[in-house]
Amino acid sequence: MNILVTGSSGFVGKHIISFLKKSDHSVYGIDLLKSPNTNSIVDIRHKVIISKLKKIDLIINLAAIHREPGHEPNEYFNTNILGAEYVTEFAEKISCNRIIFTSSISPYGIEDKLKDEDTVPCPNTPYGSSKLAAEKIHIAWQNRDIKKRVLTIVRPGVVFGEGEGGNMSLLVKLIHKNFFFYMGNKDTRKAGIYVKELVNQILWVHEKQVKDKLPKIILFNATMWPNPSILDYVNTVKKVAGIKRFVPNVPYWFLMSFGFAFEFLFKVAGKQNPFSLVRLRKLVRPNLVKPSFLLNNKYKPIYSLRSALEDWKKEDPEVWS
Repeated sequence: MNILVTGSSGFVGKHIISFLKKSDHSVYGIDLLKSPNTNSIVDIRHKVIISKLKKIDLIINLAAIHREPGHEPNEYFNTNILGAEYVTEFAEKISCNRIIFTSSISPYGIEDKLKDEDTVPCPNTPYGSSKLAAEKIHIAWQNRDIKKRVLTIVRPGVVFGEGEGGNMSLLVKLIHKNFFFYMGNKDTRKAGIYVKELVNQILWVHEKQVKDKLPKIILFNATMWPNPSILDYVNTVKKVAGIKRFVPNVPYWFLMSFGFAFEFLFKVAGKQNPFSLVRLRKLVRPNLVKPSFLLNNKYKPIYSLRSALEDWKKEDPEVWS
């Protein structure tokens, strides 16, 4: 099968291309950044034109702006919405009838209640809103030829693993350096997923969708279940790292007061605040997301939280040192 991967230089893109290349698939990667996984430099905010490609059976659309905070609101919309429009337009032009689109759990919004695939989305950020709009653009593409076109939409939780460079990497480093502390959030649950598990789930669902003649559009959540708590993450990191250390608990109100003070000082100085209030709030806010589609279809996870962290440590020892 000939597969086109957008966002091939990214965190998930690198892993999905590595997985696909171990099979008999022919993989072509495009990205705005050059890397060993990228065959062509393409900006999906503009019309996608790749003259080299004659026949593509499947497009895996990973390209997006996602780190939040970190970008202006218009950047999320420009990249994520225009990217969806131009990738689906390209699929139509080359008669590719299968697309996998990676969305996010952000469209669900910040309500503390448990959410699954039947929950009505209520995004509260530019990123979440842009991802929901991108989902609708892909659905509109499928609806233009409902008998032939197959669409798989995945909403991953917090993805971690080699090359992530985000909150989970920071958590591991802070625990190693004895700088991590709880904020009254030990029991806060966070929907997360190991990157290799995510790749396996994406391809498992899409293949099942095609072979078993499931609905032409499937949207599924990709998270561990039950969602681990902050305490689960911290204790498992400590076990995998071989660390025996007391982790203190600092009141949330104290940290927010500290954060507001720094927000004001850095704003006056005209500099970026490293103690983002958005990030502080995200640390205590639960992400309760159930992967009902996977559970109902008896998907068997490859990794537990511990085995995922052990595999990550083996592949990326620098983060764990």
